[in-house]
Amino acid sequence: MSAAGIPGDRFMTIAEVAQALRVSRMTVYRLVNSHAIHAVRFGRSYRVPESAVESYIEHSAVDEAEQNPPKAAGEQ
Repeated sequence: MSAAGIPGDRFMTIAEVAQALRVSRMTVYRLVNSHAIHAVRFGRSYRVPESAVESYIEHSAVDEAEQNPPKAAGEQ
């Protein structure tokens, strides 16, 4: 945070977040409304700190071992 108490990172619009994540704007709104991504509301619009997007990506990463569990004996 800066001396004025304002976060030092850049704020992104919903459209910018959607473009960065390659998802629709509606998906970003759902993530914001479900509190999966932190956002700040200014009037009728939202702004998302870049750090919140980075945090979401880090916490949502799928481990390859989780994605491809070992097969049981006899499975093809």
